[in-house]
Amino acid sequence: MRLGILGGTFDPIHLGHLRLAEEVREGFSLDKVYLLPASSPPHKDGKIVTPFHHRFKMTEAAVEGSPYLIAFDLEARRQGFSYSINTLKEFHRLYPPRPELFFVIGTDAFQEIETWKNYRELFNYAHFVVVRRPGIPAEDMIERLRSLGLPFRKEDEGRFVGPSGYELIYLEATLMDISSTGIREKVAAGKSIRYLVPDSVRCYILQYGLYKTYGIS
Repeated sequence: MRLGILGGTFDPIHLGHLRLAEEVREGFSLDKVYLLPASSPPHKDGKIVTPFHHRFKMTEAAVEGSPYLIAFDLEARRQGFSYSINTLKEFHRLYPPRPELFFVIGTDAFQEIETWKNYRELFNYAHFVVVRRPGIPAEDMIERLRSLGLPFRKEDEGRFVGPSGYELIYLEATLMDISSTGIREKVAAGKSIRYLVPDSVRCYILQYGLYKTYGIS
């Protein structure tokens, strides 16, 4: 099976996340793309994050009706922080004998990957699809990989192969300059978020009164 994994805080999930998942699915002929809200994101330690059950329900609502995009609560089934290395190992356990995984991250996250748990080991379990984010300039990927001590070789433009045979693929996707932070700020200010999130997500936020006090200490 060819499976995509797109994780994030999803606080809330928005149309930029969904469009990215769809383009990755189509571009790499994936059977499914799993959207995984982080239960306890380590890089958000100390910051206020909406409870997992709300973020997961919004993700479920966002992908309802899609035969390819799946909301998955895997991160909430474990104790402690949501480490990507554990997620990849769990996918290999759930989908034997050897699923072909495509792990999707933004350029900004990749720039900080050395802060991730066992980051060199990650490339033994999945292809990494690194997506350029709005406001983040392209960089020389091979130099970045070398600076991390990762012996990848350049295969062709935007594709690099590691010793495990898994690739790092630099993807130019449709850029939608939408941020979850901006959405939370709009809700707190009483402004419309229509057309930034699926209408089902917008209705969920209104129903449960999420983000009304965002930014108020």
